[in-house]
Amino acid sequence: MKRSPWRYLWTAADIRRKLLITLGILVLYRFAAQIPVPGVDTDVIAAIMSGGGAGAGFLNLLDFLTGGALARFSILSMGVYPYITAQIILQILVPIVPALQRRMEEDPREGQKWMEKWTYILAVPVAALQALGQIRLFSFFGGAPVIPKFGFTAETWLPSLGIILGMTAGTMFAIWLGELISEYGIKGQGISLIIFAGITARLPYNFATLWQDPQNRVFYTVVSLIVLVFTVFLIVFVQQGKRLIPVMYPGRRIGRRQSMPVKGTLPLPVNMAGMIPLIFAQSLLALPGMIAGLFLGSSNSTLQRIAAAVQNFFSPTNGGYWWTYFIFVVLFTFFYTEVLFMQQNYGEQLRRQGARIPGVPPGEPTQDYLTRVLRRVTLPGALFLGFVAILPYLLTLLVPSSAQGGRSTLLLISSSGLIIVVGVVRDLLYNIEAELKMHGYEERLLVR
Repeated sequence: MKRSPWRYLWTAADIRRKLLITLGILVLYRFAAQIPVPGVDTDVIAAIMSGGGAGAGFLNLLDFLTGGALARFSILSMGVYPYITAQIILQILVPIVPALQRRMEEDPREGQKWMEKWTYILAVPVAALQALGQIRLFSFFGGAPVIPKFGFTAETWLPSLGIILGMTAGTMFAIWLGELISEYGIKGQGISLIIFAGITARLPYNFATLWQDPQNRVFYTVVSLIVLVFTVFLIVFVQQGKRLIPVMYPGRRIGRRQSMPVKGTLPLPVNMAGMIPLIFAQSLLALPGMIAGLFLGSSNSTLQRIAAAVQNFFSPTNGGYWWTYFIFVVLFTFFYTEVLFMQQNYGEQLRRQGARIPGVPPGEPTQDYLTRVLRRVTLPGALFLGFVAILPYLLTLLVPSSAQGGRSTLLLISSSGLIIVVGVVRDLLYNIEAELKMHGYEERLLVR
């Protein structure tokens, strides 16, 4: 009888060492996230984060995903998201630029190394631009400079450049910590665990928010836990969903004999895009409100009314904003899934392996067939992501008294944050179990 490998989690010296290294690096990351950018005006930040409007909702989302580092305007306030942005840019460029597509198709392994190298390189200018944009954005919403005397004049360009470089270095430091985790800790989980640490760090604060109401805090806590368990179950159920496409692989020649073809499957996941469509849609919906804010002080009364109407519609307190958010998430899910699938080019990969789908010609027809199937499979995944996106709004309809600034305190972790947390925990458990099985811990027998 085999024992569960998990009982050896702590007794296995090598696994224990990797877990301790991972935990130590995450603690170091959280300490570094408390270091503020020099000269930041915390009063301006507090006024922005507590206000309403589209911009405040977007900044609160980013603050949640960075574990509160944005609210402190920490040197790690951008987290590892410039790296993710650089990764997305390259993923979108590969199917568009023929030279990049050929590079990935000719040698996938070398192409992947090239992608990783240029993701790191591109992350540096992306981080610098995002740092500049973040400072400008806070100053715009706050009505006052978030960092006094920031600018590129003759007197202020040197300290301003130092701030930009410091925030960029903070992001690269976070990426480096993630790579250390992947190399010496849990393999392949570094960047994901950095994001995971930022999201879960907000849980104590969210619980404390629930307990501010002495009359309903027990009720809110119970409802929050029920919502959390139900949402996690739903995310796991959908994320595990796959459509298995039958594939016939050619048999191997052994001496003079040819083995029979091997039947296999090609899994097409229900949600290939992950939580990226949620970030895309939220960012795009924040833009109209931000642009409208520029015209609120216009001398033209008609322009003022239009700007006020646009800001009101794209505010998280408005129901129309959330249903627009739902539609955008669904559309972006299809778009990003299509981009990722074109990059993988399964039709060409199967043709090179000599494999084929029964009843479908190899090559381009196979790719077209898989694309049609994937679009049908993606529909429930896109609707699921849309539902998760508007879950905070639905909770405010069910329990209106829990709504604060258009966001429900009943959702202890944001919808996009929950998808990240569940995905990271799932992959983490799989990786640890694979490590334990690789070392043979599942083969030990019960001895009486």
